[in-house]
Amino acid sequence: MANSVSIDGYLHFEGFDKFDREAFDKRKIRGGMRKVGQLVTGRAQMNLALGGGQDGYPVNRTGATTDSIGFKVSRAGFLVRVSPTKTSSMKEFYPAYLHYGVRMGSKVRGRGPGMKRRARGKRQELLNARRQNGWRITPRDNYMTDALTDSRAEVQRILQQAFAAALLN
Repeated sequence: MANSVSIDGYLHFEGFDKFDREAFDKRKIRGGMRKVGQLVTGRAQMNLALGGGQDGYPVNRTGATTDSIGFKVSRAGFLVRVSPTKTSSMKEFYPAYLHYGVRMGSKVRGRGPGMKRRARGKRQELLNARRQNGWRITPRDNYMTDALTDSRAEVQRILQQAFAAALLN
């Protein structure tokens, strides 16, 4: 399991780069992308449901985050995006709070109109004091990229079969 904020949620496979998009039957490509979306969505929901509270994943209390995970195939059909979305049961989009975390202490703001300027270096002292405070909500592991990493071989196999079947003669 990897805790990363990088672009680990991206997968590329070789072999079909030299073809134009017009050389493929888009219906078959979209079908393969839907299968991959369902696979990674199910794996991410499983990671969240079974790994809640352990391995750095968030605790699954109401199931709103698990229910919010879904996939969308692009209009062209050559891309699938699996991510949590804001649902009507959420007041705020809290998967972002879970991933990035929340620091303790208030944000350092400007003094406002009519107030004297801060002394030289005082703002930096306030920022450093805020950094020294702990986490109110600690950053959690990225269960989405872990789902893609765990199912990488199967995703590549499904997409290679879909691209091979969709290649027009």
